[in-house]
Parts: sequence; structure tokens; C-alpha cells
Amino acid sequence: MTKQKQKPRQTFKIDAKGRILGRLAVEIANILRGKNKVEYVPNLDVGDSVLIYNVKDIVFTGRKLLQKKYYRHSTYPGGLKIETLKDVFFKNPGKVLFKAVSGMIPDNKLKNHMLKRLIIFPGEYDGQ
Repeated sequence: MTKQKQKPRQTFKIDAKGRILGRLAVEIANILRGKNKVEYVPNLDVGDSVLIYNVKDIVFTGRKLLQKKYYRHSTYPGGLKIETLKDVFFKNPGKVLFKAVSGMIPDNKLKNHMLKRLIIFPGEYDGQ
């Protein structure tokens, strides 16, 4: 059985300018889970950190901006809220990418630990 190794995690920097949302989200989810490593085991968190910038320049294929909808409910009668992808993206482009990546990571105890290593910048990244 493979043990959790205390190796330092790498930080991958990804420029999202001109990238398609779904394809970018798959790449990010695989890095966060550690599926690009030889020592990958599904029950351990061996993934790396991901820093994404220029999220406001992501490309959507088809008519997703108008047709894709995000639902949430307040648990009260009549509390269903519906927003289109266009509304959510122009308010907060990072939220769209976060929800796409979050949906591609399995719902288990490791999910929150993996998503904490996802850093999103809507515009240019000024650091190294």
C-alpha cells in the first residue's frame, strides 16, 4: 500500500486566455488529483497546486452562454434561483471555472483539500 509522502507540491501556472472551459477544467482537475504522477493512488491526496490567470478570457463553445443554467435553492417554498452562464460569468468569471473543476473531482473527504490548492485570478498575474 502506498503511503502519503511529504514531498513538496509543485505549483502549475496556467494561462486561460483563449482556452475552452471544459477542456481547461479537465486539465486542472487531473493536476489537483495528482493523476499526472506515477505515485497516484485514488485514496490519497498527492496532487499539486494550480494557479490560473486570465480567466476572464475563457472561450465557450456553442450557445452555452445563453443556454447553460446554474440552479440553487434556498430550501424555502418558491426559493429556486436560476442564473444563466452569461450572468454568472460577467459577475465573477472565477466562479464558473471553480464550479466546472469542482464538478470533475469526486465527492469525498479529499475534495475540499484539493480545491483549496486552486488559485484563480480573473486578470493578469503579476507574480513570478
